[in-house]
Amino acid sequence: MTRHTLIGHLGKIDGTASPSDETVTNVLLGSADGRLEHGVGNVLRDLKELGVPATDVGIDLLLLAALVHAADTRVARTTESQDTWTRELRLVVPVSAPDRWAACSDLLKTILSFLTGDIWDLTFVPRASAFTLAIGGRAQSSSQRAFDQVSLFSGGLDSLIGGIDAVDAGANPLFVSHASEGATSEAQTACFEGVRTQYATPSLARLRAWISFPEGLVKDVRSENTTRGRSFLFIALGVAAGSGLEQQFVLEIPENGLIALNVPLDVLRLGSLSTRTTHPFYLARWNELLRQLGIPALVTNRYWNRTKGEMAAECRNPSLLQKLVPSSMSCSSPAKARWQGHGIEHCGYCVPCLIRRAAIERAWGRGNDPTTYTVADLSARPLDTRQAEGQQVRSFQLAAARLKAKPGIERILIHKSGPLRDEEPRLAELASVYRRGMDEVGALLANTIAKPS
Repeated sequence: MTRHTLIGHLGKIDGTASPSDETVTNVLLGSADGRLEHGVGNVLRDLKELGVPATDVGIDLLLLAALVHAADTRVARTTESQDTWTRELRLVVPVSAPDRWAACSDLLKTILSFLTGDIWDLTFVPRASAFTLAIGGRAQSSSQRAFDQVSLFSGGLDSLIGGIDAVDAGANPLFVSHASEGATSEAQTACFEGVRTQYATPSLARLRAWISFPEGLVKDVRSENTTRGRSFLFIALGVAAGSGLEQQFVLEIPENGLIALNVPLDVLRLGSLSTRTTHPFYLARWNELLRQLGIPALVTNRYWNRTKGEMAAECRNPSLLQKLVPSSMSCSSPAKARWQGHGIEHCGYCVPCLIRRAAIERAWGRGNDPTTYTVADLSARPLDTRQAEGQQVRSFQLAAARLKAKPGIERILIHKSGPLRDEEPRLAELASVYRRGMDEVGALLANTIAKPS
């Protein structure tokens, strides 16, 4: 295992000392003229123009999240860990109040380790005194936006439903999006514009973020494509945006209960091999962190006890949802359709695609899904479990068979993806939403055959 240290610098590389047994990468977060790089400066500029400039602690959080994102995406697991997964990562982060952040270090390490499965260490240092972050005051605007909450807007089906429900109920959320590739960005824009057009709300707005680091940032090390830590960046963006509201606020993360729990489908997906981006334990630790930092925010997922199909069926504006569903993007890797000569589209057989297909069938009936899938009909032919098209299908079928064979086992299985010590009053509902969600996918795959070719 190679221990990697990423040192964030503002203004110049200042030669921060580091142990000799570490591989050190200096990351210039800000240029000598005071601009923040890698998309961070654009976020702060846009927040100011929206009339919600981030506070100092909000900016600190964004710088931390940017370095987390850099380490997570630019240090390959296969070559930089002993077990092809667990990396040892240390970050040196320039912040406005190092003592405040140092007091949160253990909690942050718990959050990051739970999310990515890596070993994290954090050091906080003062921002260079000569470096001034131009956060300024509120920008002048001819319209008062008066945001009353912040909502993450990924461009997926769940965030689309969450956005529709919020606006239809009279809320005026500031939507926050982050994109790492073109298909996701296009989906976010199309869905947001669809909602804004439907409700003709001039004050409705969205923060568009694209924080990225170049290939080869860490010398002689390949990049990493699992991106388990991406939700830390997403939530940090939402918190930074909300910090400028100058009041207590709610950060909404719309996600169905099945995906939020993300119980491993089989024994090969234990631990960090199963994503934990909205797991209840993870969100609870975020709320603990915000309390320690003095940020008056609550991170919440109002759909924690609803399946994706139930979310779609109960959407406050079903006609708008049906209109915008083709614009939303759920696929884990939409660009892979190009390998088969297609354009950007849903594959139809990854875990998010299967849950999406099952949800739309549950909400609107078989044959009413307007989404284009590379594998259009899951039952037209046997799917090869030695290929990607059949692997997740078979895993879902085996998991569904396990639930059917052992009634009540869902009460045990929901603990497999992470601790639920904060959820004691809700355990029965969590077990129920897991079973109902798996039943939705089971109904979708009832006539599908998946086997080795």
